[in-house]
Amino acid sequence: MGDDATVVLTDIKAALASAEKEASEKPAALLVVGGELNGSLFDLTAEEVICGRSAKNEITLDFNGISREHFKLTASDDGYDVQDAGSRNGTFLNNEKLDAPVSLKKGDMIKVGAVALKFLPKGDPERLTYDKLNLEANTDGHTGCFNKTYFNNKINLEVKKSKVTGAPLSLIVFDLDHFKNLNDNYGHDAGDYVLKELAELIRNNGVRDNDIFARYGGEEFVILLPKTNLKQSYEIAERLRKVVESHDFIYEANKLPVTASIGVADYRKGVSTGTDLFKRADESVYKSKEGGRNQVNFYRE
Repeated sequence: MGDDATVVLTDIKAALASAEKEASEKPAALLVVGGELNGSLFDLTAEEVICGRSAKNEITLDFNGISREHFKLTASDDGYDVQDAGSRNGTFLNNEKLDAPVSLKKGDMIKVGAVALKFLPKGDPERLTYDKLNLEANTDGHTGCFNKTYFNNKINLEVKKSKVTGAPLSLIVFDLDHFKNLNDNYGHDAGDYVLKELAELIRNNGVRDNDIFARYGGEEFVILLPKTNLKQSYEIAERLRKVVESHDFIYEANKLPVTASIGVADYRKGVSTGTDLFKRADESVYKSKEGGRNQVNFYRE
């Protein structure tokens, strides 16, 4: 075997070993097959997982034909057992109605209403393919943030959860100041650099694991903060504003003028949907712009 072939074979073996290691660290999961949530993955990490329409559940599927608590997964030595949770229409495993708990195997299909979920065991290499597809579907290609579609789905779900549980929920919306002028004066490549650099800066300075950081469109970004009240989210927003203001955005030896106008709102009376919460935070962004830009305002009724 030639030296080049040996190098290629070594690289392939290393890539396979890396993929196997990555897969081994993945938890068991349910993969939605078909419908508007097609390709969505739900990690299974708790000892008990309830699935149904209720926002209290570990897995919320708010669709017709699904009960508030439809089926239950219970951790076992071999993975997870599934059983119906007293649903109105029944839970089906591989097209057979469940009458008792059954141990799940790779590829088993759970059907509830019109939704089908495929079981992927812990460490299953197949999981990596779906992770990649999920990432591509839910991520803004330029900044690496979540995209608008993913954010809209998440904010609606989190508002429903707060309605049911009473847990605090906040939203930060921010818009880059005079971004059109920056593009006009320094070129669109400079603008693209700023968006990418900004996203990395924000990710590295305070976005927590449970926060949803997304590019909403153009130069507008959002951060959804579950279990975070208005005071806490305002403090986070002010810290991020200072981080942006003090960072040196250097492109082709030019220091670019970059600041952000920020609005904050939280879940409270008058918020029924994700759209309601977004409108309040967005209204606060305009207060920041009207007040002179490069500042934070929160929604006041």
